[in-house]
Amino acid sequence: MKKALFTILFLFLIQMTNAQCAMCRAVAESGSPSEVEGLNSGILYLMIFPYLLIGTLFFFIIKYRITKKKNEEV
Repeated sequence: MKKALFTILFLFLIQMTNAQCAMCRAVAESGSPSEVEGLNSGILYLMIFPYLLIGTLFFFIIKYRITKKKNEEV
């Protein structure tokens, strides 16, 4: 189950890294290669933070549930 979930998540993230909005695509097509590389790096950099925030939130929720379950057993 975990392997299947990880595989689906991994494939979804690969698709997200190749996506660009219409404005970014227009700039990327008309710009020099160094501008395009910088634009793509910026998009990836900005994309990391929502995943970090959601991952941290889920970590604390799961940690809270585990400690709550251990306290109920005792």
